Amino acid sequence: MRTEQTDNSKTRSGAGGRSDTSSGEKDKDRNREREDGKESRNRQAADELENIAKSASVVAANERESIYCLSIIGQIEGHYLLPEGQKATKYEQLIPLLVSVEEDDSMDGLLVVLNTMGGDVEAGLALAELIASMKKPTVTLVLGGGHSIGVPLAVAGKRSFIVPSATMTIHPVRISGTVIGAPQTFRYFQDMQARILHFICAHSRISEEVLRDMLMRPDQIANDVGTVLEGKEAVQAGLIGQIGGLDAALDALREMIRSNREARK
Repeated sequence: MRTEQTDNSKTRSGAGGRSDTSSGEKDKDRNREREDGKESRNRQAADELENIAKSASVVAANERESIYCLSIIGQIEGHYLLPEGQKATKYEQLIPLLVSVEEDDSMDGLLVVLNTMGGDVEAGLALAELIASMKKPTVTLVLGGGHSIGVPLAVAGKRSFIVPSATMTIHPVRISGTVIGAPQTFRYFQDMQARILHFICAHSRISEEVLRDMLMRPDQIANDVGTVLEGKEAVQAGLIGQIGGLDAALDALREMIRSNREARK
C-alpha cells in the first residue's frame, strides 16, 4: 500500500510539474506577443512620422470614416527650386497625391490646412483648380495665414473656414527676375490676374468689384498695394465661408461624407 501511495504521489507531483511548466510557457508566449505588438506599433508610428515628414500629410481613420489631412505651408514651390532654409510645399508632389486621394475608395474626404505666404502663381493656381475639381468632400482651413496665391487655395474646397487670428493678404501679381518692358508683358500680368480673380469669385461669395478694390488699395501695406484681412473680415467680405477651427472643419467634412453616403444608397 505504501508503494502505491508513493507512486500516486509521484504521479500527482509529475502532473503538477507539467502544469507549472505549461503555465510558464503560456506566460512567455503572452509576453512575446506583447513585445511583438509593441514593436509593431512603434514601427507603425515611425512609418507614419516619416510619411508626415515627407508629404506633410496624414490619414485620420476611425470606425466612421477615413479623412486625408494635407497641409500647405511656407512657400509654394513651382518651376524653380527655392533657396535652402525656406519652408516649401512642392506642387509636383501634391498633384499625384491629390489624384490618389480622389481615386482611393477607402478615403472619404480631404481636409486642407493652410498656413502659407504664397509662392509660384501657376503652381498655386494649378493646385487650387485640382482641389476644386475633386468629387470627394473637401474642406479648407486657414491657420496663421493664407496669403497671395494662398487665397485661391483657401477658397478651393467645397467648404472653407478660417480661425479668428489668421490673416489673408490680397495683392496684385508680381514677378521676380528679368522683365521685358513691352505691352505684351503688361497684358500677361493682366490676364494672369484676371484668371486668379475669376477663380476666387467662382468659389466664394465675394464680388469681383470688391475684390479688385481690395487688390489695389494703397493705404494698408507699407511697400505694396493690397489688403490684409483678418479672419472675421475675410468672412464678412464673402471670401471665406465661416469662422471656425479644426472642430468646425471636421464637423462640416463629416456632414458632407454622410450626405454622400446617403445619396449613394
